This record gives sequence, C-alpha cells and structure tokens, in this order.
Amino acid sequence: MSHRLSLVLGLAALGLLAQGCSGPVRKAAVPAALTYKAEVPGLPGVRYHLSDVEVMAQEGIDSVQRERAYLASQGHKGPLPPAYYLAVSGGGDAGAFGAGLLNGWTEAGGRPQFKLVTGVSTGALIAPFAFLGPKYDGRLKDFYTNTAPHDIAERRSLLAVITGDAVADNRPLWNRVAKEVDRALLDEIAAEYQKGRLLLIGTSDLDSRQGVIWNMTKIASSQDPRALDLFRTIMVTSAAIPGAFPPTLIDVEADGKPYQEMHVDGGAVAQVFLYPPTIRQASATRKAAPVERERRAYIIRNARLDPEWAEVERRTLNISGRAISSLINSQGIGDLYRIYSMTQRDGVDFNLAFIPREFDEPHPREFDTEYMRKLYAHAHGLAVKGYPWQKAPPGLKATGLVGKK
Repeated sequence: MSHRLSLVLGLAALGLLAQGCSGPVRKAAVPAALTYKAEVPGLPGVRYHLSDVEVMAQEGIDSVQRERAYLASQGHKGPLPPAYYLAVSGGGDAGAFGAGLLNGWTEAGGRPQFKLVTGVSTGALIAPFAFLGPKYDGRLKDFYTNTAPHDIAERRSLLAVITGDAVADNRPLWNRVAKEVDRALLDEIAAEYQKGRLLLIGTSDLDSRQGVIWNMTKIASSQDPRALDLFRTIMVTSAAIPGAFPPTLIDVEADGKPYQEMHVDGGAVAQVFLYPPTIRQASATRKAAPVERERRAYIIRNARLDPEWAEVERRTLNISGRAISSLINSQGIGDLYRIYSMTQRDGVDFNLAFIPREFDEPHPREFDTEYMRKLYAHAHGLAVKGYPWQKAPPGLKATGLVGKK
C-alpha cells in the first residue's frame, strides 16, 4: 500500500499545477436528493447504499425463504442447518494470504459452503471464486502466485497523469477478470442464489461519500445482456485504488433522467464488511420471525494487525504516505471491532484470520510475484495444519470480550 500511496501523493502535487488544463469529463452526478432513487438501467434493485437497510433486510428475509424452499425440495426436514459467513478484506497483493488460506482449508478438510460471502478490493477479486467453492481453488492460486505488476496496470504518461484521473490504467486487470468471469460462471452463481446464498461486493460512491453494496448473486441471476459487463465492472471497481487507478463511472437513472455515479475502491469506506450494524432492527420492523440456527462468521483480513516499524525520512511524501497507511491500518482494525461487536450482539460465532507477525518477507513493489508466492505458501501451510482462528480482534482478548467457542 505504501508504494502506491507515495506515487499517488507525488503526482497529486503535480496535479495542482495542472488545474487549468482540460481533463476527462463526466455526465452530471446524481443530485443529493435523488441518491436513493438512482438505479442501474435494466438492473433495478441490485445494489444498496449503506443507509438502505430496509431493502437489505428484505433481501435477507427472502434469502431464507429461498433456502427453505430449496432444502424442502431436497427432502430436508427439521431446523435449518448452520449458516456460515465469509468476509474477505482488501489488502492489494496481500490477497495472496486469503487465497492461500482458503485453498489450504480445502486440503485440510472441513471448509464449509458459505451462505454469505462478502468482498472488498482484493477481496472482491477473491469473493466470487470463494463463493463457488473448491472447484475454483486453482484460479485463486494462479492469480495470486503468477501475477506481476504488468498484469494489473499500465503506467500512464506524465502528461496523462497530470491532466487525467489516475496514475495508471487498470485495463490489464479488467482483461484478466473478463477472461475468468464469463456467462457460465454467472449462471453457476445464479443457481446458488436460488438456493438462498448471497454474494456481496462493496464499492465507494465518491459523490455521496457512501459505501455501496452490490448484490452480485442478483446481478448474476439477471438475463439482461448488461449483467455480465456490470458484474466484471464491480469486481474491478472495488479494487480501483483512488488516484492509482481510474474511477468507474456508472450510468444510472433517477426520476427518468440519466446521471453518472463515480465509484472507486470499496476500501475507501470499509476494509471489510459482513452486514450493516442496523440490519437487525430493520428486520424487526418487517416483523420477520427470528431464524433459530447456528451461525459462524469467518473474517479474513489480508494485512498484518501488529504495528510495522519503519524509519520515516523527513520528506513530505514519506511523511504523508506513512500517515495515510497508518490511517488505513487503523480503519481496518476498527472494521474488525465493529464486526465483532455485531456478531456478539447477534449470537454469531466470530473467527478471525490475518497475516501473522512472523511473516516478514521483503516487499519491494506492489504485486511482486515472489512476495505473493511466499505469502500464499505461508497461509496455505498454516491452513493445512488447521488454522488457529482468533476469537476476538487484537486488544479485546485481555478484557475478557472473547467470542463464543
């Protein structure tokens, strides 16, 4: 993260010199009063702003109804089986940790089928394949052990950087996603949606300064010809670091008029998410009967959580970059506290994985192939032996606030 931050900050300074130059343009943004009315043409109801808890609560209720119907069709009787949730965080090339952990979990045995999978940033690139299960472990391994910087982005010229909207073009990443995600994969995801399972990916709407949760299972279930392109777009957008990669302009309609929303990396709002804190109250207002079942949440934080010491040079970019990376790290830990608090309130078993302190390999650049291979192998080895999931975020164990065993 620090490598990209330094580059972005440096070129941001140059951008100040180019304010009088013409740059990329966009259609009108959605007016504030119409934020919650805006819909993707042909694909209504496929995403929610974080304030749309009533709509998300109904989706959760509907998913349980679909699950009950599917289980009944398979001859299942009695209470619902345990529900397993998986949340995969951002972290750039540290996504190799999550990929290695999931694949090692498969080899160790006992990896469950997740009712809910969420992803942000690099987690958004992992989430669809984690959702579909071990069948796609090979694709995760290939991406996080055979990818190099040129497979992710192309550097733009200095002039393009100064007058444009990003340091690099992430077209190579788009091409890779387009190769892996086709209509057949969407059909597989759509089939799971009918069984009551959910796949959600987060992006950040810069205009409204809100997180947006995209129901990827619902997008996959649509037969609209634009569904495949939107699915790929959301995956790439969720991993589009502001300033480093261009934002995505998403065409929407509100009150019959066309607008554009500007979306970037979901990590600009949250490094990881499970579900909105207020969704429980929203479900109660809809008078939905409580669902009695065992629930377990697995959170993969693709980052270290201990402070990483580094001598900072007395230079503007070094100081700014270090401060921002510290902010991102603190935000990620805060997200874990929030999720932990929700799970304890809602009776969900909490399980956390993160890059351990002992992994301290050189990291010369982002998406360095050797670094990712070593991180993948380290996580894979831990999982094969039986990963020691933490029952609380760092700092809470000493207070006695420990999740259920």
